[in-house]
Amino acid sequence: MTSPQSVSHREPVYARGGMVATSQPLATQAGLFVLREGGNAVDAAIATAAALTVVEPTSNGIGGDAFALVWMEGKLHGLNGSGRAPRALTRDALPNGELPTHGWLPVTVPGAPRAWADLHARFGRLPFDRLLAPATEYARRGYPLSPVLASNWQRGIRAYQARRVPEFRAWFDTFAPDGFHPVPGAVWASEGHARTLERIAQTNAAAFYEGDLAGAVDAHARATGGLLRGEDLAAHQSEWVTPIHARYGDHLVHEIPPNGQGIAALIALGILDGLPLPDWRDSAEGLHLQIEAMKLAFADAHAFVADPQHARVPVAELLDPAYHARRRALITGEARPPGAGDPNAHGTVYLCTADGEGGMVSLIQSNYMGFGSGVVVPGTGVALQNRGHNFSLDPAHPNALAPGKRPYHTIIPGFLSRADGTPVGPFGVMGGFMQPQGHLQVVVNTVRYGMNPQQALDAPRWQWTGGKAVEVEPALGADLARALAARGHDVRVQLEPGSFGRGQIIWRDGQGVLCGGSESRADGQVAGF
Repeated sequence: MTSPQSVSHREPVYARGGMVATSQPLATQAGLFVLREGGNAVDAAIATAAALTVVEPTSNGIGGDAFALVWMEGKLHGLNGSGRAPRALTRDALPNGELPTHGWLPVTVPGAPRAWADLHARFGRLPFDRLLAPATEYARRGYPLSPVLASNWQRGIRAYQARRVPEFRAWFDTFAPDGFHPVPGAVWASEGHARTLERIAQTNAAAFYEGDLAGAVDAHARATGGLLRGEDLAAHQSEWVTPIHARYGDHLVHEIPPNGQGIAALIALGILDGLPLPDWRDSAEGLHLQIEAMKLAFADAHAFVADPQHARVPVAELLDPAYHARRRALITGEARPPGAGDPNAHGTVYLCTADGEGGMVSLIQSNYMGFGSGVVVPGTGVALQNRGHNFSLDPAHPNALAPGKRPYHTIIPGFLSRADGTPVGPFGVMGGFMQPQGHLQVVVNTVRYGMNPQQALDAPRWQWTGGKAVEVEPALGADLARALAARGHDVRVQLEPGSFGRGQIIWRDGQGVLCGGSESRADGQVAGF
């Protein structure tokens, strides 16, 4: 049962031949082009991901990380494409013992280019260089900015105006050149970006990790005080992982295991699975239970999620239904402040694809905070991520900063199946620590309330931001906000829709019909044939 607030302003898209959903229409068209050329869902995902580094640089780039869930060959596969801290990044290297949000210090090894190449090597069909051709063309010829993109770009330029130091000079040369004003319809191009994509395409990403591009990164770091070196890039590898899951209703929700925070969504859904949510989606009682479950899940994630190659992460224990029952018993009718961190930063893109043969991909990539660290390698278009800021500086914490270690990661692709393992499809909601909260809300909207993909994305959202603080969208309504406040929540109406994440969904039914939805809070598009 759905409420009036859940009625979509967009309609879901149906197709059978293939489908792509992402936050940028031009990137969607790159993936659709590859599908029409005979590529499969993985090919389309790679083409779309590469295009997004050009047509949405406010959220991701060649210098970021990527994760993917791939349904192929009758099985769900997971790829962790996150990078590690440079070998020289130690606590002793931090001035005043602090890890800043921008500049060289929070830069970790970019994993996205190798993730694309590894996905292609295992599942791709078309030649790798063909997949990156649309992105290269967008970069070389230029493209007009869409409205939400332009707004985020303007915000980025305002933020970087206060960071005019040598290591940020190339950022302005690349993203704020003389005469360029990021308004809707303004055309932006980057020849450096185009040349970099060509080198990645020609070498299956080897040039980025061991060739001329790696040399350019190393040289710029040495010249401007960075710690990232060629040997850090050469040592990087993606990791194929076994997805983890939890049951909600008659479905299974699948996520990438830590060092990502997808386990937070699974814990929250496991807790919710034993609670009787009301039939009416937008009810204070139901939203209160979801918020409290999410708080408990975040408390666990912030306490235990880390790089499993450096610390023991109790995944099995955290996903045990008996543990969920114990956590569930802590929920009362009043809001409680759990001991967790303050979830609030974001800057990510999510996409999903499906082909006509049953293949499906859920992929997410990010530079973390908007444009990332602010460090751009001159002449390459490579904006480096600031993912290292997520390390803990408490040496006793599982996520403590250490050389060669992967940090707690916010970006998480999701996948839904029926309880018997029959695939339903990929989904995701980007946006820093909003992501597991968005996953929970999309799954509940779909499984409990029967919404189609577009309705599930358009429904008003909430997000817990720490303590008892909960932000809600205006569309949730004053009555619901007051009812949540009566239960002890510190409710604030947030007028910025981007803070609630941006999602995409593709479901496949038993007849092979695809149904997709794209985020109405972004410039997104879902397209199929």
